[in-house]
Amino acid sequence: MTTYDAIRHFADSWGLVFMGVLFVAFAGWAFRPGSKEVSAEVANMIFKDDDND
Repeated sequence: MTTYDAIRHFADSWGLVFMGVLFVAFAGWAFRPGSKEVSAEVANMIFKDDDND
């Protein structure tokens, strides 16, 4: 088995698992309790210094 084959096998198996775990963690972080207020604040941040009220 060459080095390329070993790395490819590792990426095909554990790389997919790692990326799946990261996806679930990021999605959980976005939908955690209390993130609604933070998201609303960040979404309206560009209008904070707007003088045209």
